[in-house]
Formats: sequence, structure tokens, C-alpha cells
Amino acid sequence: MTAVLLAAPVAPPAAAQSANAPLAGFEEYVARAVKDWGVPGLAVAVVKDDSTVFARGYGVRTIGTHDTVDTHTLFALGSTTKAFTTMALAMMVDAGKVRWDDAVTAYLPGFVLRDPYVSREVTLRDLLTHELGFGDPDYMWYGSDQPLAEMIRRLRYLPPETSFRSHFAYNNIGYAVAGQIAGTVNHSSWDDLVRTRILGPLGMSETVMEGPDLRGKANVTRPHQAVDDTLRALPASSQQLVDAIAPAGSMYSNVLDMAKWLRFLLDSGRVEKKRLVSDTAFAELMTPQVLVGRQEFYPTAKLTNPNFIAYGLAWFLEDYRGEKVVFHTGSIDGLVAIVGLIPARRLGVVVLANRDHAEVRHALMYRVFDSYLGAPHRDWSADMRAMYQKIQDSVKVAKKEADAKRVKDTKPSLALAGYAGTYADSLYGSVTVRLERGGLVLAPSQFLTADLEHWNYDTFRARYRNRWLGTSLVTFRLAPDGKVSAIDLDHGQILARVAPPKAASSGAH
Repeated sequence: MTAVLLAAPVAPPAAAQSANAPLAGFEEYVARAVKDWGVPGLAVAVVKDDSTVFARGYGVRTIGTHDTVDTHTLFALGSTTKAFTTMALAMMVDAGKVRWDDAVTAYLPGFVLRDPYVSREVTLRDLLTHELGFGDPDYMWYGSDQPLAEMIRRLRYLPPETSFRSHFAYNNIGYAVAGQIAGTVNHSSWDDLVRTRILGPLGMSETVMEGPDLRGKANVTRPHQAVDDTLRALPASSQQLVDAIAPAGSMYSNVLDMAKWLRFLLDSGRVEKKRLVSDTAFAELMTPQVLVGRQEFYPTAKLTNPNFIAYGLAWFLEDYRGEKVVFHTGSIDGLVAIVGLIPARRLGVVVLANRDHAEVRHALMYRVFDSYLGAPHRDWSADMRAMYQKIQDSVKVAKKEADAKRVKDTKPSLALAGYAGTYADSLYGSVTVRLERGGLVLAPSQFLTADLEHWNYDTFRARYRNRWLGTSLVTFRLAPDGKVSAIDLDHGQILARVAPPKAASSGAH
């Protein structure tokens, strides 16, 4: 794959072009990194003090076309959306409509978790610091057709993984709930709150809140992901994957609008000297709230060696070369983002790209930081590419080892029709397994529909029709009578088979 590497300048100051400027050579460095990482398209902006000193687009919006990326091209923000949600909440704190440590049930009386104590004690802050006692139940929202209200209702059936407030475990649904509360206390929706209180005042006129808002817009990138070892553009339908939990990651923007967001953040919540959020509420967002273990952090720590890692309110926090770094990434199928700040230096960078987990985003962020900290220029792109390649290689080895455990020459216990039916539990909901053209089809939702191929014994490999999702294994459990009693999905969720309704009897009574 050869990407078209065209830069789209937006009149940076002349100083950015001089040989002695901090970003001298950065444009060429990005172009080379985009090519080395095989990224179809990428955009980057750098803000220093109150000026956008660099903004460029590279490559193409869709592989195989000449539709170049420019500084107006819209990309998914992914989880960098979360910072807009906490900023909106900070404004509601200023207005006296909510407090960080208010109980969630004060605003959502129907919010119930499995432990009655946790249900009573969980606060808005707990939602925002990922300390609910369980990680993200992504099977509840990813590719699901159910609304957020139903997801919230089902949380009561979710068993905790750790004790409450004892462990950082990233959780998107917590942010979806927090965003709903923000809209509720403002007597509006989360979308309207962010649009009117943040996007409007900042002049972020090209930013959209959710996937459907992209309709009719031409300058939008397509997501890309490797399918059968070939990089392909994903369908536009994948751009609405996060809409059900929108406050956790549904927004789309470009680097010009995001540069306005960076300037706002680097000026501690002010726009043209007008404060939109109090300094107290603003400071809370970037104050360490919970320590983060290395295992929950990014592999980049192997190269940057931070002395501390923490989480604020929608921001990861670490130290780098003696400076406090505030950043967050965003990732959703085929699209990535990163927003990074060194507040004390009033320095910020945003990178948006259209390839799944294109970790060049981290490399460019640290390259910008080094440029303004006077550090020797390290080839972060090469070093991170080597590190992430080792990780990918280890994943491939693990997959081969798992595949090698397959017991060959076995047969299913039953005829295929014996596995068809509906399976359900209170947490997951229901899935159907049906016979179709002589084979079995697993259908948790339209997005997650998969063809089942026999693997061994009563285990089948699910090959998703949205091919970039890859494969997974599902196992049918048999009851003592030899009939199927349950299905074990790949994430460990066991759904019981639902008995079909009995046919009504005929005849006189």
C-alpha cells in the first residue's frame, strides 16, 4: 500500500519554518512517519501559548483514492470525547447544579449495581475515575442495538471484579452515565450541553457530536483496518459504533477545531480572556484522582519511564522530562486520536489518524514535546514502531499457540439443527443461533452476525460477516439429556437456552 503524502498547510507563523525554530524539520518527520507506519491519512496540529504554530494534513481520506486529508478533514475523537464531557460537568458544578461527590442515585434513582452498598455510595467522581469495581462491559454496547437506558438497567446483574474504589479499570459506560447526568441537570441533552456551552463559545463550528451528524459532509475520513492482512477501508456504518454511549467517545472533529480546544485548555478554561469555567473546577479535571498501574497504562511507558501515572477526570497524567503531561487517546474501529498537553509550558498537540491503533500518534506527541523542552531529537517513530511490532508479533504467536490446541478430526455431538435456538441471560440479553444454507449463524445483533464453523467437539469458530472483527470461539454446553443447555461466548458470558413456547393444544375442553 502506498499512501499519497500531500501536506495541506494552514499558514503557520514564519518562525515555525526557520531552521532554528523548535519544529524545524517536523513536517518532513511526520510525512516519513506516516509512510513508515502505513497510515493512509493523518492530521496534526501544535499549539504554543495562544497560537496554532503547526497544522497539516497528510495522506488520503480513503485508501485507493486521491481524496487528500487537509486540516478540515473530520476524524473520530474516540475517547478524547470524554474530556468534553467532564468539562461540561465542571460547568454544571460551577452553576451549582451538581457536585463531583454527589451520589449517582440523586440524579438517576434507577441506577442499581449488584452490591447494594455500592449502589448507594457510588458518586459522579467514581464514574469519571473508572473505580466502579469492574472494567468496561463492552459486550453491552459494542455493536449492540440496545439503548443506554437498557444498559444502565442491566448493570445490576454485572458481578464486580474487584472491590469498590480499589482498582482503576477503564469503563466507558460510566462516562455514558455521567454524560446523561450532565444533560439532565442542564434540562437538556448531553449533545446540546456540549454544543452550547463549549463548541459554540470556542468557535468549533466544524465539530459534530455523533456519527449521524456526518451525513452530507464530504470531507470525512474513512476508518481503515487490516482484513486478512490487507489494509481496507471500513464501511461508513462503523462510524456510529459509539453513539449508544456517546459521552464516552462519539465526537468527530478536525485539527483546526481541536487547536481551538487546545488553546482553551492551555489558557485554563478561558476564551479571549473570558473564563468559561472557574479555575477551581478546571483544576479538578487535571488533578490526580487515582493512581494507574503499569498494566492499565500504555506500553509507551517502557520507553518514557514515568515516575508517576495517574488519572484525573478524563485525562491520563504522567511526568516526562520533569514536566507534568496531561493526555488522552481515542480509539474506535479504524480511527485513532491523541490529545497531549504540557500545561506549564502552554504546549499542546493533537494527532488524528485513520488506521486502527496507529500508535504513531504517541511518537508524534513526544517528538513535539522534545522539540519545546530542548531535548535531543529521538526517533520516537522508529523506536515505538519497533516496540509495537514486538507486541504484534507476540499476539500472533499466542494466536498460533491457541490454534494449535485445536483437537482435529472431531465432530459435533448433535446435528446442526440441535444447536439452533435462542439463548439469553439478564445481563447480556439474547442471541439467536439459526440454520442458514446448511450452516449455523450466530446473531447477537446485525453488526455482530457471524457464521459458525466447527472447531472441535461442541466448539465453533465464529467468523464475523464484518470481516475486520476477525473470529472468536463459542462453545455449546450439553445437558445430561444430550440437548444443548447453554452457549459460552468468547468473553466468558454463558447464556442459557430459552425453551420455545409450547404449542397450544387443540380439541374440546
